[in-house]
Amino acid sequence: MGKLAVYKYVASMFLVLQVIVAVFTIVALFGGDVHPAGHTARAMLVYILPLLIIANLLLLIYWLVRRRWLFAAIPVIMVGCCVPYMQTIIQPPFELDHANSRAGLKIATYNVAMFKREMSGFMAQDILAEMRSQKVDVLCLQEYNDIHGNKKNSDAYKEYFPHMAVGRKDMVIYSRYPISASKTILFEETNNSAMWADIDVKGYDLRVFNVHLETTGINRTLHQAGKLMMQQYDVSSNRVLNAIYGNYMLGLMIRAGQATTLSNECRESKNPVIMCGDFNDVPYSYVYNTMLGDMVDGFCECGKGWMYTFRGKKPVRIDYIFHDKSLKGIDYYRTNLSYSDHYPVFMKIAL
Repeated sequence: MGKLAVYKYVASMFLVLQVIVAVFTIVALFGGDVHPAGHTARAMLVYILPLLIIANLLLLIYWLVRRRWLFAAIPVIMVGCCVPYMQTIIQPPFELDHANSRAGLKIATYNVAMFKREMSGFMAQDILAEMRSQKVDVLCLQEYNDIHGNKKNSDAYKEYFPHMAVGRKDMVIYSRYPISASKTILFEETNNSAMWADIDVKGYDLRVFNVHLETTGINRTLHQAGKLMMQQYDVSSNRVLNAIYGNYMLGLMIRAGQATTLSNECRESKNPVIMCGDFNDVPYSYVYNTMLGDMVDGFCECGKGWMYTFRGKKPVRIDYIFHDKSLKGIDYYRTNLSYSDHYPVFMKIAL
């Protein structure tokens, strides 16, 4: 009798856990539909969706082992609901037929992290060599630095990319096709920015956005805390955690406002739009959904394998290429170029 009571107790605890995980999963899937201001907890759940999917799979195994088929249906339904989310980070790893041979515009986006501030310029040259080998037509760079010693990267890039539009000093768009107009978009109270350039591709006008949205602020907070501790200041773990949380939420809300600004700017374009850059946010977040709007996520359309673009301890997808529905994606991928804490992202688009 005692064993039966324990068994029922454990089974009921797993059922309660399953209900909690299912509710969190549903809320997380729609967390990106609400503005973070006033819906903090709901917006934050988006960031643990991978963990919730894993939890559902583990619970599914438990119910199958216990042969509780009715309860097993709950995690199956939850994982099924998460398939559209999973498609934003993983696609079947199959090569696309004739992707390299098909004609199209090759575009790339890369946060180069100021070329690690090295002075010789060899990183910038190596990145240019990579763009040549990938036959890139339009290159969007964030955290760009033009000066290395007494040399300018723009002078070296000019031979392959004869056209150039400069936004803020750390933003640039290089193009092999003529640029007819450009605009810099500054955000209030932040060093981040965006820009666009109208590019004439053999008589076909496109508007290419280059975007760098607000960071999370976590690394900056840890760096500041480390400096204070080195100076013998008393920095408790609670203070650090509170600062991290505060900066993270502040960054989240700032990015949300920046995304809204860019979404409005995008809608005003008379030309088909290609949106590139470092969004500093994950798929299905409010920023991702706002930036995507009614455009197409290139990776969901023609990518393959597991897509992550940040090289940190937790590899996540925060760099994107979206495009207008009037355009057609041919190929989408990244390379393992290791000159930054980001990977470059490439896409070929048929006009």
